Amino acid sequence: MTLTPVDWLVIAAYFALNLAIGVYYARRARGSTAEFFLSGRNVPWWLAGTSMVATTFAADTPLVVTGMVARNGIAGNWLWWNMAASGMLTVFVYARLWRRAGVMTDVEFAELRYSGKPAAFLRGFRALYLGIPINCIIIGWVNLAMMKILQVTLGLDATGALWALLAMLIFTAFYTSLAGLWGVLVTDLVQFALKMGMVVALAFFSVRAVGGLAALKIKVAALDAAAGAGSRLSFFPSADSAWMPAITLFVYLGVNWWASWYPGAEPGGGGYVAQRIFSAKDERHGLFATLWFNIAHYAVRPWPWILTALASIVLYPTLVDKESGYVRTLMDPQVFPPALRGIMLAAFAAAYMSTIGTQLNWGASYVVNDCYRRFLRRRARESEYVVVSQLVTIGLMVVSIYVTLHLASIEQAWKLLIVTGAGTGTVLLLRWFWWRINAWSEVSAMAVAAAVSLFLQLVLKWDGDQPRDFAHIMIVTVSVTTVAWLAVTWLTAPEPPATLQAFYARVRPHGPGWAPIAIGAGVTPAPGSLGRELLNALLGCVLICAALFGVGEILLRSVAVGLGLLAVSAAAAVAIARNLDHQKI
Repeated sequence: MTLTPVDWLVIAAYFALNLAIGVYYARRARGSTAEFFLSGRNVPWWLAGTSMVATTFAADTPLVVTGMVARNGIAGNWLWWNMAASGMLTVFVYARLWRRAGVMTDVEFAELRYSGKPAAFLRGFRALYLGIPINCIIIGWVNLAMMKILQVTLGLDATGALWALLAMLIFTAFYTSLAGLWGVLVTDLVQFALKMGMVVALAFFSVRAVGGLAALKIKVAALDAAAGAGSRLSFFPSADSAWMPAITLFVYLGVNWWASWYPGAEPGGGGYVAQRIFSAKDERHGLFATLWFNIAHYAVRPWPWILTALASIVLYPTLVDKESGYVRTLMDPQVFPPALRGIMLAAFAAAYMSTIGTQLNWGASYVVNDCYRRFLRRRARESEYVVVSQLVTIGLMVVSIYVTLHLASIEQAWKLLIVTGAGTGTVLLLRWFWWRINAWSEVSAMAVAAAVSLFLQLVLKWDGDQPRDFAHIMIVTVSVTTVAWLAVTWLTAPEPPATLQAFYARVRPHGPGWAPIAIGAGVTPAPGSLGRELLNALLGCVLICAALFGVGEILLRSVAVGLGLLAVSAAAAVAIARNLDHQKI
């Protein structure tokens, strides 16, 4: 891709705007760690929600979706669409509980819910484990994807791409450490608008290049027929398909979304999603932030990516690296106008920086709040914590560079880390609603899930990359882990009554699981009911799926059916609004 002086001017203007935002919020961020990590808990829902969406829109995301669609059709996206159910539970059941907890990080929750040395160990271990190795592997993965994009779009060799990446990473770390979460949030807003606008533009030009939507459908169907494969235009996997057998589909739709920990889709919420909830003005803003995030994440963003992916299949049918088809469309002057190349490259930079900025700030919050403040300097000045937060942000950047350079050697470890979270979801969900769960319940769930998963993969040689083996790993790990942590719960003492009563008084969870504690707590129950919240979560799934497939029907199938599905989505939204109004939210 050859860039003109105008293109470079556009890119420079984008970076200058991000720097200006960082400088503008720098003074506010220096005030306290509550400002640096939570923006003073004064963020409106639309800003917090948009920041979540921007974070999950990494530079490699459109490429991954393109690869899924090329290999397995539109239905390939069920690999991540299944997480919508977990998202809706977070919106309507857990978002307000997190906001009432009033903690700075989700791992701080351990010493709010539990007590003693087990709770302190759980908090410190999770903070270091998630904040440094897991976080830096995620950053390293995104770095590697951005290097690939830089090599393809700018024609750089590996060394040149690395230096360009380092410049972007250092710049992102600089404004993140300068402005804290306010800088991340506001730049996320700008970045999301830029990158979403450009992916829509790329989808438009890509579809136009193949002759329009009607021609796109005909040409994709012809390629499928010639290959003797199923239709890539299908929204659902075919019965017992090779890439998603029936047992694997069952695990995704019936088990994975609630049983397995995954960054950004943790059962019950967690990570940077919880951080945005903590930063919201109040419970209402926290709920609507997560609702907007899930609607945008699952129902708004996918179709521009999918349309470009389908067009790339038609335009470059012999391309070996299917994921690179997305980048190929924007490089092709017969597809994408050369005049927009600078803006598109800025959009890729935005996708990269929005994810990296969040990961750096979120990881630093764990290290500083849950390790440095908790175990090393409990009564230091806020100014000291802020300086340490800035230093840790830079430190995480340095560690992530090392991880990026050695990523090929730890790729298998990353795959193992994903699956070792299987089975912990039950305790993460139920710890809010059953008083009998204690710190050992959560510790045992983490230990047993990791041990069982590693045994199945390293000793029995079950391959998590194979659909059937993945399903078997999930089923066995979840089953054994659940039995283990329940046994540990009953074999160990419950948390002290004072700890349980203080937690209930602060969070006021619904349901019968806290009945013995509620009597002694002496507080008024929160408005609403668990049943109504679960109903809203179900309606939220209807809203998301009907909107997602309604848009898809209008674009690729039947306008009438699509409009009908959008009507169903609207009806679900109205029902949710009425339920929330009844609960005075």
